[in-house]
Amino acid sequence: MEAGLLVGLASVLSMSCSSEAPGHPENAVVIGALLPFSGSESAIGRNLEQAMLLAVDDLNAAGGLDGIPFDILSRDSHSSSERGFEQLVELLYTDHVAYLVGPEENDLARDIAPDVKGLDAFHMLPGYAAPSVARSETRGGWMRLAPSPLAVGCALAKVAVREGVRTVNSLAARDDHSSRVSSEFTTKFAALGGRVLPSETFTPGEQTYVHRIESAFAWRADRTLLSAYPAAASTIVTEWTLSGRPGTWLLGPALRTEVFLANIPTGSLDGYVGVSPSLSLRSECHTADDARETVDCATGNAATFSGYFSRRWGGEVPFPAAHFYYDGVVLIAMGLVFARATSGATPSSGHELQRIIRELNSPDNEVASWRDLRAAMTKLRAGIPLRYVGAAAEYEFDSYGAARHYFMQQWTIDGDAFVDLAPVPVGCYVAN
Repeated sequence: MEAGLLVGLASVLSMSCSSEAPGHPENAVVIGALLPFSGSESAIGRNLEQAMLLAVDDLNAAGGLDGIPFDILSRDSHSSSERGFEQLVELLYTDHVAYLVGPEENDLARDIAPDVKGLDAFHMLPGYAAPSVARSETRGGWMRLAPSPLAVGCALAKVAVREGVRTVNSLAARDDHSSRVSSEFTTKFAALGGRVLPSETFTPGEQTYVHRIESAFAWRADRTLLSAYPAAASTIVTEWTLSGRPGTWLLGPALRTEVFLANIPTGSLDGYVGVSPSLSLRSECHTADDARETVDCATGNAATFSGYFSRRWGGEVPFPAAHFYYDGVVLIAMGLVFARATSGATPSSGHELQRIIRELNSPDNEVASWRDLRAAMTKLRAGIPLRYVGAAAEYEFDSYGAARHYFMQQWTIDGDAFVDLAPVPVGCYVAN
């Protein structure tokens, strides 16, 4: 995807970038989105918006909210905390959106939380680096779709132990998500009997990372976790390669993106292992041993969605995160449709909508698939509660609104491509 060619279009429209539907329906149920159409993370913004627009197309074809269409209003975060926060404020106070999706940037999501709470709005967080939602609130509704840093760190520690690794450390960016993944990884690795050596942190945007690299690898750990976003991580890997490739990496979830591969020396990370959210449904996975540590998973659901997305958007392939963004829009719509069917009105608060979505996704409820939203919406309008089997997961939420995940996807790099390996169970899960 040539993201740079699309940034201008995104800025001009400032809302939906769909060339097929440049206008916006009157009296629509508007879902606001803050996405990185420009700046260091611009490669992903258009792709995520396409997923949201596809969800809206499907929902409107299924009848919308009792005939009222859904719509997406997008603004550009510019991959910047300061400029992105201004756009979030515009969405909430100028555009008056009651349902917000994104942003990708952890700091922005955290900074806008007091405003979401004050307005009692609803905030869907599909991004890998979204803040945790492990607290109860009486105002505002938050839902997190991707696995938590705890799940990521647990899976990384298990991968290291399986490979016979005895010592680890990390080179982590000084942002909330990267730091938490590093912390959870080293904590879990120590709990599994490994030895943790001193780690190194860095501030993204430094002129060079050579001294950080030297410091991290001076301890000669068996594995060093690289926990960072692609822009800084690609520079680090390039400088590491020029330094003679000292040591051995483990790779964090944010690095599973074509942008990262395109900006590192070809072959420099061949054979190195990372983990990221699994897109296999829980029902597509089964444990193959008594210890429940060996897992086989099919990928049919994700592959079907990828083909569906590609046909809609001229051959473009959805990034893994796009699956969660599609699901985020559908979950909001399902909650609104069911609420109107059972109470005669849409939820009056984000807190109430969050409760409804959590209860809909109880394991006891009948299944609704992204593949047939028309049938799902018909049943919801009849007051039948449905749990959602989406493009990324079979959803089930804890009491705070965080999606439960049971497996992470292990992968490696071969030249200019990612290659999936066996999934890893998340054994750090604690039920609420």
